[in-house]
Amino acid sequence: MQEICGDKLDKVREECGIFGVKLHTEEAAGITYNALCALQHRGQEGAGIAVLRGGTILYHKNTGLVSEVFNNAVLSRLPLAKTGIGHVRYSTTGTNSKQNTQPMVTEYLTGRLATAHNGNIVNAGEIKEKLVSHGCAFSATNDSEVVSSLIAYETLGTDAIEDAVARAAAQLKGAFSLVILSSQNKLIAVRDGWGFRPLCLGKNANGWAVASESCALDSAGFEFVRDVRPGEMVIFGDGEPESRMILRQERKGLCIFEYVYFARQDSIIDGLSVYQARFNMGVK
Repeated sequence: MQEICGDKLDKVREECGIFGVKLHTEEAAGITYNALCALQHRGQEGAGIAVLRGGTILYHKNTGLVSEVFNNAVLSRLPLAKTGIGHVRYSTTGTNSKQNTQPMVTEYLTGRLATAHNGNIVNAGEIKEKLVSHGCAFSATNDSEVVSSLIAYETLGTDAIEDAVARAAAQLKGAFSLVILSSQNKLIAVRDGWGFRPLCLGKNANGWAVASESCALDSAGFEFVRDVRPGEMVIFGDGEPESRMILRQERKGLCIFEYVYFARQDSIIDGLSVYQARFNMGVK
């Protein structure tokens, strides 16, 4: 089910929406769909969902709104699953195509991973050149595929997918929030060391979720727990989530446009209500 594309990397800046869920029940696809609908304001160019079933990652993605990409027939073809990720895409430049829609699904020596990314990797071209020199093939023209391929490449040096993610994240320069679905039955979330792009955690009786905004947690039936800290990696496996600090920056810097217009007004980002932030800006 791997998607195929070209070899040129567009200069793409993305402000997208990402979501991931790790459950005790097999409702990952439907819950992810509901969350993506709540994140639709973050991207209207494309949408995708990937789920894990029996050690296999299956996915569907296309250009268009969430409701256009995922009608009842498409959703019914996605298997029952306990773990899944989703993405809505918005790009200010670059090609809007199915190949550039996320999640990006990448094969590696002992498995498969799916990656959903919000942000912009400024050294993506440099990383891509290195990976091509090592025999990696590319099919899309966005930096998200570079991130996914870099993680896959780093799995060659470790048995644990979370270690590969940490090694890859240390090489990325720019703004990013990531959710990674691994055929090793793990969901991993990462926020860059600056904290440019938002990411938060939610919990309910059936499991855990991670989302770009708290409004998606609300719509999917999760209670907001906290924001993912800048530089933090959260690993969802069979037990309770594990937290690691893998990236460190002395300064922090959330993108101001999250509070200006990216985020939905009923979201809370880094402890501040988006509505209240906009109200305060109006007062000033």
